[in-house]
Amino acid sequence: MIEVKVKGVFMTQAQASGVILKEIKGNRTLPIIIGEYEAQSIALGLENIKPPRPITHDLTLNLIEAASCTLESIIISELKENTYYAIIRLQSSLETFEVDARPSDAIALAVRTGSSIFVEEEVMAEAGFIPEGDEESPLGADLGNEDDPIDKIEKELKQAVENEDYEKAAILRDLLKQRRSAS
Repeated sequence: MIEVKVKGVFMTQAQASGVILKEIKGNRTLPIIIGEYEAQSIALGLENIKPPRPITHDLTLNLIEAASCTLESIIISELKENTYYAIIRLQSSLETFEVDARPSDAIALAVRTGSSIFVEEEVMAEAGFIPEGDEESPLGADLGNEDDPIDKIEKELKQAVENEDYEKAAILRDLLKQRRSAS
């Protein structure tokens, strides 16, 4: 198994959402097309943004915790007919068990808990690739006004979260990251 980290979420020109996983000890990346809601949830988890009310992935973690379990890791386990499969590994005081899941849901849970994310070698060999050069972020075209000051973007981000407009929040979060790294 190959340990990966979430490199980012993106939107394609056809308006499909996705997540990019990157090897921790290597250069391969694995893009997975996912639902818009799941992409927003992953983005919120990456930034540790807590919505005013728990969304489904927060609720799921609350249930796992209430059952006295912890999320040990997730595994992107298979790729069959262009569909990815994942496993969530849960640990209780008595045993470790595995639960079948969609990769997007498993990743949304893992980013909230800081749990390890793994990809089976066969999956990475089949669908992974090494990107050419340092290409612009897939979200680059969706980012806001380049002249907006950081404090204005922060206020807009807070407002988007309060309004539960998670797509806008994810885009603003990425713009803030980009702006702060350029400073």
